[in-house]
Amino acid sequence: MKKVLSIVLLCLSLSLAAQDKIEITEKDYANTEVPMADVMRSNGKIYVVVGVVMVIFAGMIIFMVNTERKVSKLEQEFLDEKG
Repeated sequence: MKKVLSIVLLCLSLSLAAQDKIEITEKDYANTEVPMADVMRSNGKIYVVVGVVMVIFAGMIIFMVNTERKVSKLEQEFLDEKG
């Protein structure tokens, strides 16, 4: 009963949140400037943002590779004990 009630309330809340629609105009499609990025680019700070994003992305990749190696090692140990 709790699951059904939760699903109903979730669907209701999602449908209510989707009611605030903003009309997209032709001006929105023609917009090619991003003021925040232009300011950051002119100050040279965009490179700091790109650097931080790259460091975070590299850290995530290294973490996933190390985790995959550990899992593969454990799988191999399990298969060796089983067989």
